[in-house]
Amino acid sequence: MELQAIKRRFGIVGNSEKLNRAIETALRVANTDLTVLIQGESGVGKEVFSKIIHSMSNRKHNDFIALNCAAIPAGTLNSELFGHEKGAFTGATSDRKGYFETVNGGTIFLDEIGEMPKDTMSYLLRVLENGEFFRVGSSKVRKTDVRVIAATNVDLRVKVKEKKFREDLYYRLNTVSIFLPALRERPEDIILLFKKFARDFAEKYNFPTISLDEHAQLYIKNYTWPGNIRELKNVVEKLSVLSDERLITAEKLVEIVPEVRVRHLPVSFEDKSKSEDFNDRDLVYKFLFDMKKDLSELKTMFFDLVRANNLDMPVLSSRDYNMPIDKNIIPSFEKKINEFENDVKIDYPVINDFPNEIKPKDSSYEVEVLDENLNLNEMEKSMIIKALKKYKGRRRNAAKELGLSERTLYRKIKEYGIKE
Repeated sequence: MELQAIKRRFGIVGNSEKLNRAIETALRVANTDLTVLIQGESGVGKEVFSKIIHSMSNRKHNDFIALNCAAIPAGTLNSELFGHEKGAFTGATSDRKGYFETVNGGTIFLDEIGEMPKDTMSYLLRVLENGEFFRVGSSKVRKTDVRVIAATNVDLRVKVKEKKFREDLYYRLNTVSIFLPALRERPEDIILLFKKFARDFAEKYNFPTISLDEHAQLYIKNYTWPGNIRELKNVVEKLSVLSDERLITAEKLVEIVPEVRVRHLPVSFEDKSKSEDFNDRDLVYKFLFDMKKDLSELKTMFFDLVRANNLDMPVLSSRDYNMPIDKNIIPSFEKKINEFENDVKIDYPVINDFPNEIKPKDSSYEVEVLDENLNLNEMEKSMIIKALKKYKGRRRNAAKELGLSERTLYRKIKEYGIKE
């Protein structure tokens, strides 16, 4: 049957690639008796896919029953599935057939299979392997021909590793897997689903159909929908009933459904005290803050080098940004500046941020080319010598210029063997 016809028949809305692939897989295995495991988060529509498989199979004229393993008490699940004999337990006043007997020839859908008790798993494994089972309290072997479709919203492999799910049953159930995408993985379908539910509730409650303005649609699309289609349906019903306006604005949406502002992004940072989740805006802020800090440190270091080497730098006005400096301004240093530019890759617009004390005093400039020796000790020694020379050997002034105490300066003079 055509894909669109299947969607119309079973009320499936959406055109995402992952959704279409899941439907195609369901149709491909429908005419077989293979056991199918449907995996996906809660609220993605796993039961709908079990009905597709049954309706398109050779068993479609026989019974179909859906059971939630987590909703049936562990003590009665065996009786519900396989039946019991009279007197098998307190309250068993008569014989009772289980679903594997009454649905013989049909299909049983076992939802939340990961919550099935361990003793029930043993019964189910025997049915899947050879079609045999025992009623509770009976030793008589009975036969059945039932196709099993299971579903889970947890990773059964993890349960197997934790010894909470039988490994042999997992591989027996997982003959064919169908993965249903979460609603956040198919954002192109969210508005389509909203419109579909809006029409349904307008007809149900005899209200005009609601719609979303542009900003409200952004909220709807960007919300992560942890409850998936079930949650979206509940939100549309709430808006249909509680909103006086039929055009839902972003403000009205947040007022009625405040949780749509929350985002659950998979990004976290380790804190010294605890782990906290941050959204993408926090990541950008942190990056910009770190970058500003690095640039400030780099600028300070550059200013210190310029000041320590008695460099005078030209100032560019904002209209000169991204334009080369006029070589006539500094004719005597054209060659040296070109070499310096090539070595350091200096970007001239940054020069506009230089402190006032570094601005040129007149139209002639003297620039001392930095030595390419990058040894930190040599650079420190050179700065001390220049400071002493600048203040004609006066240690107090030189120490103040270098940001050192006189005692530290004296020690470094002795350490580097500087002759005053």
